[in-house]
Amino acid sequence: MTLTVNNLIIWMAKFADKIAVNKQFLSDLDTPIGDSDHGFNMDRGMQAVMAKLKTEPASLPETFKVIAMTLISTVGGASGPLYGTAFLEMAKKSSTTTDLVDLLTAALNGIEKRGGAEPGDKTMVDVWQAVIPEIKAHTLTENKIASAVEATKDLVAKKGRASYLGERVKGHVDPGAQSSAYLFTALLETEGLL
Repeated sequence: MTLTVNNLIIWMAKFADKIAVNKQFLSDLDTPIGDSDHGFNMDRGMQAVMAKLKTEPASLPETFKVIAMTLISTVGGASGPLYGTAFLEMAKKSSTTTDLVDLLTAALNGIEKRGGAEPGDKTMVDVWQAVIPEIKAHTLTENKIASAVEATKDLVAKKGRASYLGERVKGHVDPGAQSSAYLFTALLETEGLL
């Protein structure tokens, strides 16, 4: 589970494809509990990331930094800073390790710190914290990723725009949890990473 510049770029390309295909769905998820733009924002960001990665960066930290800064500058709402922070934390950590679990754990810590969210708050954190132990145990599957997303449905949001709606958010999947699911599904599909 060692990350290289090459397999990171392949992972990001697969993630960008999933976001592009599902941008309308992600924005639809965002309509009842957010700004209705999560999918379109993420798609704009990931297209910009892939354009930047056409010139392959020289190192893993540099690659993560390019991804982070591009997402922060092109993705609106909370998603840009949160995903950007995740990749920025991985950039820092990747100067001392290429272990995927260590990198993802650093990313999750960054997301929690930046957004102030904890597991159970109906955010992307719920998916990240469910998936990382599965990656560590070599037991991650698409079904487990889907279950982590589904588990956000009946939670009441405690962070972000959705938190203003109280009980009305029950029954809705968190869009950030769903886009994170695409990130981890893309990871599963990247050969040699898991």
